[in-house]
Amino acid sequence: MNDSFELAQPAPLSSTRFGLTLRQRRLLLKIAFFTLFVVAPPLDIFRFDLEKNNLILFGQDWTLGFPEYHLGLISLGHLMWNLFWKAFLPILGVGALLIYTAWRWGRLYCGWLCPHFSVVETVNALMNRASGKPTLWEKNPLPRELPDGSLRPRNRWYWIPTFIAIFGFAFLWAVSFITYLLPPQEIYHNLFTGQLTPNQLRFIVAVTVVLTIEFTFARHLFCRFGCAVGIFQSLAWMSNRKAMTIGFNRTQAADCQDCNNACDNACPARLKPRTLKRKMFTCTQCAECIVACTQVEARKGKPGLIQWVEGSCAQHKIDGRSNDPACF
Repeated sequence: MNDSFELAQPAPLSSTRFGLTLRQRRLLLKIAFFTLFVVAPPLDIFRFDLEKNNLILFGQDWTLGFPEYHLGLISLGHLMWNLFWKAFLPILGVGALLIYTAWRWGRLYCGWLCPHFSVVETVNALMNRASGKPTLWEKNPLPRELPDGSLRPRNRWYWIPTFIAIFGFAFLWAVSFITYLLPPQEIYHNLFTGQLTPNQLRFIVAVTVVLTIEFTFARHLFCRFGCAVGIFQSLAWMSNRKAMTIGFNRTQAADCQDCNNACDNACPARLKPRTLKRKMFTCTQCAECIVACTQVEARKGKPGLIQWVEGSCAQHKIDGRSNDPACF
């Protein structure tokens, strides 16, 4: 069953481009950004060098000038200009772009780019194959029937690749984190030759252990309640009553009676897409619920009941009133 679908709003996020479905395009973006997260330090795209005590951006030293100021090589005015131009403005610009994007379209960064959310979805899928449950905290296994009508495969042997993936992601993240702080060439050379310093080894082991626990037990809970970047995006999104959100066509709600809550089952963050916006506070706009509902309704020759909406069409997600049928 094809997961393509047409969105009423916004047009720039239509379902297919260049022959790819929305789900495929999101997957490519997630892979690309996760790869960037890992290779940015060794390629000197972005990292902070503790030995030089300055940022490295696209291979160039991004210094603020504190050592030069203490040595009397630059004036206080020059130092303040560096702080404004090289620290304040970039941070303000990146923050403003992130907040505006979230205010307008929700947590797109989380659902479409964030490396942590990529781990969440990958481990969820593996746990689903192993136990029928996407998290260890799920009360009951998900229904065997998938939105496209096929049966959800289950195999307890999948616990092996599940824990391998969890440990592998945790170790990769630990190594990547330390390369953002220390020269990557040194870290990778020491790692591959077994010559890590005691402090380097302690850091990698400690972070790997902590992330293994987090990826196993609390990965989606961290996204919902522990990630400051995610929470600020959610607050910006909630402040805009007309922001893009997951809309539900209540006028056709009777069609949900013969569905096994496919949209709820598909949500990686374990949310209920048909509920009010305030209960969708941590929605990542991953659109998995839209794809699931579209597949279910397509089997009956009907359009999906869930889609992205914005403007006045998003009002029913705020106050619970019936939505305008023209929005769907």
